[in-house]
Amino acid sequence: MSKWLICAAWPYINAVPHLGTLIGSVLSADVIARYLRLKGEEVVFVSGSDEHGTPIEVEAIKLKISPKELTDKYHQLVKKLFERWNISFDNYSRTENPIHVDFVRRFYLKLYERGYIYEKEIEMPFCSQCQMFLPDRFIEGECPYCHYKGARGDQCDSCGRLLEPTRLINPRCNICGGKPIIKRTKHWFFDLPKLANELYKYVENNEKLPPNARNMSLAMLREGLKPRAITRDNKWGIPAPFPGSEGKTIYVWMEAVLGYITATIEFFNRRGEENRWKEFWLNEDTKSVYFIGKDNIPFHTIIFPALLIASGENYVLPWTVSSTEYLLFRGEKFSKSRRVGIWIDEALELFPVDYWRFSLLINRPENKDFNFTWEAFKESVNSHLNDTIGNFIHRTLTFIYKNFGSKIPKVNNLFEEDEKEVNKVKGMVQKAEKLLDDFKIRESLITIVSIAAEGNRYLNERAPWDLIKTNRDKAAQVMYVAAYIVKVLAVTLYPFIPTSAQKIWNMLGYEGVTRDWGEAYILPKAGQQIKKPKPVFKKISDEDLKNALQKLEEIRQRN
Repeated sequence: MSKWLICAAWPYINAVPHLGTLIGSVLSADVIARYLRLKGEEVVFVSGSDEHGTPIEVEAIKLKISPKELTDKYHQLVKKLFERWNISFDNYSRTENPIHVDFVRRFYLKLYERGYIYEKEIEMPFCSQCQMFLPDRFIEGECPYCHYKGARGDQCDSCGRLLEPTRLINPRCNICGGKPIIKRTKHWFFDLPKLANELYKYVENNEKLPPNARNMSLAMLREGLKPRAITRDNKWGIPAPFPGSEGKTIYVWMEAVLGYITATIEFFNRRGEENRWKEFWLNEDTKSVYFIGKDNIPFHTIIFPALLIASGENYVLPWTVSSTEYLLFRGEKFSKSRRVGIWIDEALELFPVDYWRFSLLINRPENKDFNFTWEAFKESVNSHLNDTIGNFIHRTLTFIYKNFGSKIPKVNNLFEEDEKEVNKVKGMVQKAEKLLDDFKIRESLITIVSIAAEGNRYLNERAPWDLIKTNRDKAAQVMYVAAYIVKVLAVTLYPFIPTSAQKIWNMLGYEGVTRDWGEAYILPKAGQQIKKPKPVFKKISDEDLKNALQKLEEIRQRN
């Protein structure tokens, strides 16, 4: 049994996450966590609400409330929404958690004492009208690399480069829109260049890193790393622990990545196993996988490993990252202010959660951006989920229920053509399994859909509705194999659409929850009583879609 840390990038909760945030980290991580548990692996699946830093302050200023009021509200809301999305976290924490705050302060004080953090005076943009320094999202401007006009003070969303606010072209205050002046202030810096050689070895020798993450990281290392400021002048955050740093806070990204560790500590503390977190984080055999959007790659392949190395504690470094490209909405990036996109609370009011999970996962932007449209959503549900998977399951179980006394038919040795079909399906299960092992979630789900398509082809070719009239034994063999394929679908779909997969499992006559991927290779028990079949899915009609869009508009008008 292997130990796995499945880590989903912490959603920033200045608002409810949208579907792009969901597929980029949390939902993808959930599929792999569920899959690994089915394989009998020891899994700790963590994430949490990232609730410090400038965007929260900006939003709180606009709403005229305190940052704490804002994050208390959104943390509880988002946590409940993830439960409704069937995300199987072992721990969904928050950066305001006392365990996290204490760990971060002690961690950085140790780095300071080990000589990896130093202080210096720097020039920073300052808004005379707002009377405040402008770090991170308090300032926007043009990226000096790709010339994207909406780059932030810490990172460009377009090219993914890490930035400093003074490097922005034509900068502006994000609160009042005014042009900032430059003032001097003292800050503490993480000496990233000191770790360049060790980081280069880590990235170059880590064959598990996908090409996009590896290439981006190596390019940044070859270009030369720069020290990173780890303190900010804003008030909302974890107080910096360094001598003379009163009034400064830790930069949100530099503390949020440590949340993967603190969420694990909190999880085991709750179980009364205070030291077991070390079995995962200080064990070189642990495999840690980080599910992130492509814009978060540098923080997980360079900055986070650098922090872990600098600590001297032999923390396990990221085994790999699984990053996605962008999910777009009708060709545009999601934007709440411009009402472009769909948010995870809205989605659940419109269609069943498994319809959303399936559609997002079968269109997961693994290698290129995916443009979400309502037409694409409807097509994935109607064609793949209902017509291919649902149709096969229903026609199989209905035929068995009507013609074999609602029991899986008893058979002796399978005929050659039926044996071949079983072996063919087992081969397809192996392919889906290998793809999940490689974190190719979309391709694996497409393979599972093709298993249902193969089941439909097999039924059509063997025509049990004709065989039942002339050769009942042959018809029984066909339906026994078809029942096996239904069982395969119940098991393999569980990581993707757990509620529906559970219904299929129980309709086959199995009690409890499917807990073993290996069941997909085991033929069903002959003579097992099945339950009266009911359709698991139904098509989305034009009228359904029209009503959903009308409801969405009503939801937005209420909010």
